[in-house]
Amino acid sequence: MGGDLRVGVVGAGIMGADHIARIAKRTSGAVVSAVVDSDQGRATAAAAQAPGTAVFARVEDAIESGAVDAVLIAVPGQFHEPVLVPALEARLPVLCEKPLTPDSTSAMRVLELEQKLDRPHIQVGFMRRFDAEYSALRDLVASQDAGALLMVRGVHRNPSVPESYMQSMMITDSVVHEIDVVPWIAGSTIKTIEVKYPRRNSLAPERLREPILVIMELENGVLVDVELSASAQFGYQVATEAVFERGIARIGQPAGLQQWRAGSFTVRDHDSYTTRFAAAYDTQVQRWVDAVRNGSLVDGPNAWDGYVVALACEAGVRALDGGVIPVEAAIRPDFYA
Repeated sequence: MGGDLRVGVVGAGIMGADHIARIAKRTSGAVVSAVVDSDQGRATAAAAQAPGTAVFARVEDAIESGAVDAVLIAVPGQFHEPVLVPALEARLPVLCEKPLTPDSTSAMRVLELEQKLDRPHIQVGFMRRFDAEYSALRDLVASQDAGALLMVRGVHRNPSVPESYMQSMMITDSVVHEIDVVPWIAGSTIKTIEVKYPRRNSLAPERLREPILVIMELENGVLVDVELSASAQFGYQVATEAVFERGIARIGQPAGLQQWRAGSFTVRDHDSYTTRFAAAYDTQVQRWVDAVRNGSLVDGPNAWDGYVVALACEAGVRALDGGVIPVEAAIRPDFYA
């Protein structure tokens, strides 16, 4: 396509505002042409980062005005389907932040609607696939240079979580990332999922029982465990260790200035996902913009990947109540091959 891609960003909260700044300042070949949010004040404040941007209360209004060539969805997951439907009906390419939708039933409705088009139009925002360290680990697994992959150990630690964060969100909002990226790295799907509870963190909010240990078995026999701590206090940390036949590999270690002072060694860790995965978000959006402009529309996880993750998350939420829960198998349509 000629000229810059006109992107309508739906949602002007923390994530939406971050994407608006990203497109306006660090993405080539695209401009923010519209900001959509039911909160007029919030939309106007976010749009100020991209002067000249139109503000709308509804995505339908932005589409009908002819202001957008593509849509980036950054509202909470329960509001994704009402945005995806009009975008697909208008045949617009979409970058949809995770999850695709909150459950597999609504995700399947989106898949069925998308398959009425000539090709996939939705890319799902599992940004870890665009992180350089995760990509390097995937390449190592595929190369077999260290032998076969045997086990994966992950940690996902937040200093704290907002009041809106509930027990099920440990799976659907946090471990959802490992549910997507570990099978991508290992080249296999999730067979079963289980949740174990260690001693409870007394600093956790009363509504949460955490930390949790999530254990996943992949179809190829690789065993995965992920520790999720929602009240780790010290900072934001996402790290992975892969165990191979001939060695191990680690990613997500703190980097930057190291100090030895007053009998201590320190290196700065991250405060939130916005710094830990800043480069991954930038790469994700740039590659999506490039894909839309060259006509391929999707360069990354698609709606089918979002549906498979929804199935696994539903099993994971059931596993919060105990037991080893099988993940429903799914046969991918040729449309998503």
